Amino acid sequence: MSGPDTGTVTVTTEGAIAVIRFANPPEGYMDEGTEAGLTAAFDQVEADETVRAVILTGAQEGVFIRHYDVRVLEARSRKLAARGMVFTPDRPVPEPALHRNMRRIETSAKPYIAAINGTAMGGGYELALACDIRLAQAGDYPIGLPEVNLGILPGAGGTQRLSLLVGQARALEYCLTGRTFTPHEAAAAGLVNACVAGPVLDHAMGMAGRMAVHPPLALAHIKRLIRGAAPDPDRMALERTLFCDLMVQEEAITLMARMNNTDGDIRNP
Repeated sequence: MSGPDTGTVTVTTEGAIAVIRFANPPEGYMDEGTEAGLTAAFDQVEADETVRAVILTGAQEGVFIRHYDVRVLEARSRKLAARGMVFTPDRPVPEPALHRNMRRIETSAKPYIAAINGTAMGGGYELALACDIRLAQAGDYPIGLPEVNLGILPGAGGTQRLSLLVGQARALEYCLTGRTFTPHEAAAAGLVNACVAGPVLDHAMGMAGRMAVHPPLALAHIKRLIRGAAPDPDRMALERTLFCDLMVQEEAITLMARMNNTDGDIRNP
């Protein structure tokens, strides 16, 4: 059964498994349309009691979600800077829709699997980090959090969730250097559960199917117990506040503009 096409996000169901697919040609960036589409997609799968497991994947070949559109970030930064906006920890930035959706994944009774079929950096990988399981398709593409190369930081939970996943020391190394990983490297480093040969969606469907045959309440209780170590809300608020603080700095605006003007790469703007 197919759900409605919502912007760049579509939902289909196969038995008890829902698949949320992202597409934003040609680059596959996350933007306002993807954010709105995510909300609608989660509304749909969470309201459907027949859905027992959810898979997130990319609809474009070689792209999960590349990262958040830096053109959008630059425009937001210039607007905030022009208004003289100042961001300090004593005035936390409210939680935006994208962040609420990621927290929704964590707190859902249903297991979520990120089937990473291609490039997943920045906000794209942060979305995968919010999921319960991450599978990556073997190939030559980057996975990671290279935001420091733009003079900013992973602002959608990346610093917090990566620390929980790989430990503080590794998270510091990866975020401070802006290092990205091939799928095999990501599996070895613990950024994904496994690097799989062949279409990753097939592997994700198999895993979701093994989960979906179990009683929903058992899945919910197991997830609740294991995910009790979710990111601290105060630390998450601090992360997004300091992200905004960096967004209005001239150095970050210059780096984002340089990348956008030269059609560069977030790993080397």
